[in-house]
Amino acid sequence: MTSPIRTLIADDEWMVRSMLRAILEAAPDITVTGEASDGVEAVSLARTLRPDVVLMDIRMPRGDGLTATERLGRLDPRPYVVVLTTFDLDEYVHTALRNGAVGFLLKDASAGDMVAAVRSAARGDAMISPRVTRRLLRTFVEPRSDRRSDAVKRLAVLTDKEQEVLLAVGGGLSNAEIATTLFMSEATAKTHVSRILAKLDLNNRVQAAILAHQAGLLD
Repeated sequence: MTSPIRTLIADDEWMVRSMLRAILEAAPDITVTGEASDGVEAVSLARTLRPDVVLMDIRMPRGDGLTATERLGRLDPRPYVVVLTTFDLDEYVHTALRNGAVGFLLKDASAGDMVAAVRSAARGDAMISPRVTRRLLRTFVEPRSDRRSDAVKRLAVLTDKEQEVLLAVGGGLSNAEIATTLFMSEATAKTHVSRILAKLDLNNRVQAAILAHQAGLLD
């Protein structure tokens, strides 16, 4: 039997933590190992509880989620961080990306989306839904010719097949969906995604999607 996905919730509002715990623990394959009310506590608990996934709020007292996300990236093994956001502070979300967050979960997301986000992160898939991906790209990627030129140069190291996979990642597809679309096994799709991230020196699929957009692949 597969071990449940160990999840840590970090949010300064106890009602939000209680809601998230109730939703996640209703899923048979997820267990909430702890709750943190700020970033400092989140990092401390992650060291001892060793969660697979951390749901991280951005704005919290005594240690914000951005700093905590960066610090969690230094742990071994490092947990996957999914940022809880309302998308109302653009620069915060952008910083979370740079600090290693692998996904974003809107606070008004459905219970099903919340469970799916945790499962995706635990698989290392960390897919963002197409709706959120489009919103993220529209918000954070400015159309600049110099940026497009640099992005195109970076993508030159990819094979034709890897560029196809990158296009699918940019569209918000999961590994399973990429496999179906491009007629390959899910394991092959996952391997392609891993190679793309390694070749481009990226931390996650969100950064890959942004680079694909900057290069004009999603136009």
